[in-house]
Amino acid sequence: MNLPLIASAALGYLLGSIPFGLLLTRFAGLGDIRKVGSGNIGATNVLRTGKRGLAAATLLLDGAKGAAGVLVGLLLAGTPGVIAGGLAAVVGHLFPIWLGFRGGKGVATGLGVLIAANPLVGLGAGAVWLIVAAILRMSSAASLTCFAAAPVIALLLGDSAIAWLALASAALIYVRHHANIRRLLSGTEPKIGK
Repeated sequence: MNLPLIASAALGYLLGSIPFGLLLTRFAGLGDIRKVGSGNIGATNVLRTGKRGLAAATLLLDGAKGAAGVLVGLLLAGTPGVIAGGLAAVVGHLFPIWLGFRGGKGVATGLGVLIAANPLVGLGAGAVWLIVAAILRMSSAASLTCFAAAPVIALLLGDSAIAWLALASAALIYVRHHANIRRLLSGTEPKIGK
């Protein structure tokens, strides 16, 4: 039994489970973000409250908890801990124990994981998100494209361990975007700002 690896995963999951979007909107007196828009706890849904500052804070904090999962894993178990802690942080955001395992879609947390695990991979994926969002004006399309690109970027950089982390994160994020994928295919996905 590899206790440092188990501890990396457990701590990564607990960090990922912190529902910053829900906490920030409640502290701001906006009530339960799960009753607004898509019902998700992430930055895109927080933006639907009209509070850009809260949405930006949610984005940064959700990314930071993913990065924290990676760094804790690195300290406890090296590269295997990076994978375990980072992936567990994404799982924690998607399925937080505090919210009955119903969380967000994992994009900011996943990007935070990738930036901490390999900054070039994370920043490359983030650049893909920005380009696709600027062209299509759809957050979901940008998110799906950036996570499809992340494993490829990691492989091009010769980082096979992070490629596996990126691929596993992408698979989870795609599962949580199943409704968005259906809307994208049917042409009914809303654009950013609508």
